Amino acid sequence: MDTPAYIVGRVTVKDWDAYGEYVKRTPKIIDQFGGKFIARGADIEVLEGKAETRRMVIIEFPSLEKAKAFYRSDAYQNARQIRTNAAEAQFVAIEGFPLSAWENAIE
Repeated sequence: MDTPAYIVGRVTVKDWDAYGEYVKRTPKIIDQFGGKFIARGADIEVLEGKAETRRMVIIEFPSLEKAKAFYRSDAYQNARQIRTNAAEAQFVAIEGFPLSAWENAIE
């Protein structure tokens, strides 16, 4: 069984109208790779460290390979072009912590 993976994004939006077009396009592309939003631009509260003013996004995928395939896909790269002109962003992909490892950690 694959370990889930996540794409975490932090975005500073400069042009909300153009960014809105990007926001409309991405869910269908994410779905094509088995992904789903975990968090998308909701209220945040910094519990420790510097204040975070950027828009936060967390997307779950069935595997790290699927997350990377989504990001590298032609469909996403076309949508990304819209975002590139409307915002500055950082996106990272990270493999999740397997449930079996968690169960062993709490024993």
